[in-house]
Amino acid sequence: MRPMPDQDFAVRPAAAGDLSGLMTLYRHLNPADPLLDDITAEERFSVILAQPGMTVLMGFARDIAVATVTMIVVPNLTRNGASYALLENVVTHADHRRRGYAGAVISHAVTEAWKAGCYKVMLLTGSRTPATLRFYENCGFLQDKTGYQIRRP
Repeated sequence: MRPMPDQDFAVRPAAAGDLSGLMTLYRHLNPADPLLDDITAEERFSVILAQPGMTVLMGFARDIAVATVTMIVVPNLTRNGASYALLENVVTHADHRRRGYAGAVISHAVTEAWKAGCYKVMLLTGSRTPATLRFYENCGFLQDKTGYQIRRP
């Protein structure tokens, strides 16, 4: 059973003023990544916020950004035209883990995907850590497909 976040926790789509909190969270996702300069970060964030079908959901505990997930709803011509959703960049601030925040943000994303008429929600993880894989299974995901990717050299 996943822990439930406390009452002072809320999930909402990211807005223009959330960039700093979001960038702090992303440092906990990929700590070895080089820091993005402020101008580039603001430009990219503006593009993300304007992208149809793309939502960065953020979880806040007492106004502190503690967890996030990016959801992309993809229009589709199969499955009777039903869209599907992709979840990416799932992270919880290291100081706020094991409190149910990531699970709540993912649950919110899945609910929004169903409201958008998606027939499935997909998530890939590069983690092989059993606890991480169990976490995603506890969120309702099944590891029943094979994922592939190509990364730029």
